[in-house]
Amino acid sequence: MDRAARIGHLGELAETMIGYVENKTTFQGKDTMTVPAASYCDEKVYRQEIDRVFKRLPLMLAFTAELPNAGDYKAMDAVGMPVLITRDKDGTVRAFLNVCSHRGAPVAEDGHGNCSRFVCKYHAWTYGRDGRLIGINDQKSFGEVDKAARGLKQLPCEERHGLIFVSLDPEGSIDLDGYFRGYLDDFKDLGFADWHFIGSREIHGANWKIAFDGYLEGYHFQSLHPETIFPRTPSNTMHYEGYGPSMRIGFPQHEIGNLLKEVPREEWGTRENYGYDFVRILFPNVSIFVAPEITQVAQLFPGPTPDKNRTVLNYLCREAPRDDEEAEKLEQMVNFFRDVTYEEDYVIGLQIQKGLESGAHDELIFGKNERGNQYFHEWLNWYMTGDPSAPEPVM
Repeated sequence: MDRAARIGHLGELAETMIGYVENKTTFQGKDTMTVPAASYCDEKVYRQEIDRVFKRLPLMLAFTAELPNAGDYKAMDAVGMPVLITRDKDGTVRAFLNVCSHRGAPVAEDGHGNCSRFVCKYHAWTYGRDGRLIGINDQKSFGEVDKAARGLKQLPCEERHGLIFVSLDPEGSIDLDGYFRGYLDDFKDLGFADWHFIGSREIHGANWKIAFDGYLEGYHFQSLHPETIFPRTPSNTMHYEGYGPSMRIGFPQHEIGNLLKEVPREEWGTRENYGYDFVRILFPNVSIFVAPEITQVAQLFPGPTPDKNRTVLNYLCREAPRDDEEAEKLEQMVNFFRDVTYEEDYVIGLQIQKGLESGAHDELIFGKNERGNQYFHEWLNWYMTGDPSAPEPVM
């Protein structure tokens, strides 16, 4: 689908969402769905999710905007795996396990930086940006080493339209076209590769699925967000589209009809944020909300135990701030988004975790109106069974 066709398709979605608001309806699945309450608490399930999902599927771990220049790098933890992402002098992005081949120490501290080589602080073994071992401290006394066989362990990595994907399986592979099925073209249309990275905040909450469930529906907007989200966006009014296991979720604004009818029908597909908003879900753990002033990208990771998650909230904007005053305004918006996400969504998530661990109910139920949650859990179950011959979930 070319860009013109995608804009036309988004215009059709906008028209559908006008109908939702005018008729007080929403996208509907075929039936309700139940999920075992224990799946949010069980140690075995938690371990299987890490091994069968997080360590096998392509994870969006960084942005082009974080590594715009040759020599830039990002070191981070992803479900207990130390990851180092680098940009070589020719512009190539690579990913490695951030583990020295001598005694296992990291070769870069967590965070961002720029360098021509990585030096392990334990014994000063040195690696190039391409992961090759290029120097051994006092090699004469150390003994013979096959440097070619002792480079950093490389991970499958691919950069696409401003997003950097990594597989945590060194023996795995990445097929972004097969996995996202055209969905990443959204980010090409947004020009995401040229955006500016503002920074990130880290928050912690309940089981990662409890937290992620909250990103997948707007059924709770009026009751949980009466002063922050609901004044802009009606409750229980969503549109869902599946792209493989990932989703685009449309949220019409209260005034969608009035706002869109002010412009020609053929322009409706270009009016994101001016009548409707999208939350873009990248399975298994990323939620992206694009707003005119600032964009929040939430990366959710299972925490150290089943009842905990670690969420990295990343913030980007289309252009770098022009002065200190503009930068300060962006920082205030970052803190506002972070506070709403934690204080309104993650706090209730911690209470849900306690409720599920009480054993009060054997299962949770997702309504026909919560089709995004159903679709997410259907795909999660599909990957957990490990049977590629089983039919894929359909939106």
